[in-house]
Amino acid sequence: MERWQNKVAVVTGASSGIGSAIVKDLVNAGLIVVGLARRVQRVEEIKQHVTKEKQKNLHARQCDVSNEDSVNEAFDCIEKNLGGIDILVNNAGISKSGNLCEIDANLVQEVLQTNVMGVVYCTKRAFKSMKERNFNGHVIIINSVLGHTVFNIGILKRPSNNMYPPSKFAVTAMTEIYRQEFNNLETKVKITSISPGLVETEIVNDQFKKIMNNRILQAEDISNAVLFAISTPPHVQIHELTIKPVGEIF
Repeated sequence: MERWQNKVAVVTGASSGIGSAIVKDLVNAGLIVVGLARRVQRVEEIKQHVTKEKQKNLHARQCDVSNEDSVNEAFDCIEKNLGGIDILVNNAGISKSGNLCEIDANLVQEVLQTNVMGVVYCTKRAFKSMKERNFNGHVIIINSVLGHTVFNIGILKRPSNNMYPPSKFAVTAMTEIYRQEFNNLETKVKITSISPGLVETEIVNDQFKKIMNNRILQAEDISNAVLFAISTPPHVQIHELTIKPVGEIF
């Protein structure tokens, strides 16, 4: 982790759950971290969970990753004040309830805009910053096991996950596209997809949490995986990392 001391990391969806845990751990690991979120006050509150001498290294910035103008404004500000982006953690994601064959099309579009286009908007800006400065940075995408397999949850007698798995399948393909593009553009920027199973976060339905009982991951488990991925030597790239709780039934 020594090479990342005082480097700039941007984390999207930083106000809660996995994003909040990643922000906290990166700051405590010695990085300067910008937490992007719509609920910016909740990012500010993370300062209470980092060492006092490092609180100044946490910057909260309001941003809606589904909106390209909002993303560009945030990244313009980061580059102006901090010099550039060295690590990007694409964590922001949403899920909507309802069967795909019945759900309002506007809700489907919201999922696509956040889970897919949000990654596109943020990665474009972060990679541009890394390439222009000839810096071997790292792009992390918080994916999902649902980006590799569509589970049949009919046994739970509830609606499907509609567009969430397709959005994550897209992210899985995008990870390989980015890997090829970063290579073809003659950079050594790394790309890593981290696919968790069920995690104790706001996005997970309470029914799932109850059924899984203690067979569920914590946000800190995913944050630890991020630290592992960025701590690898320059010649090592963790392309895909799948994390499941012991005893997961899906």
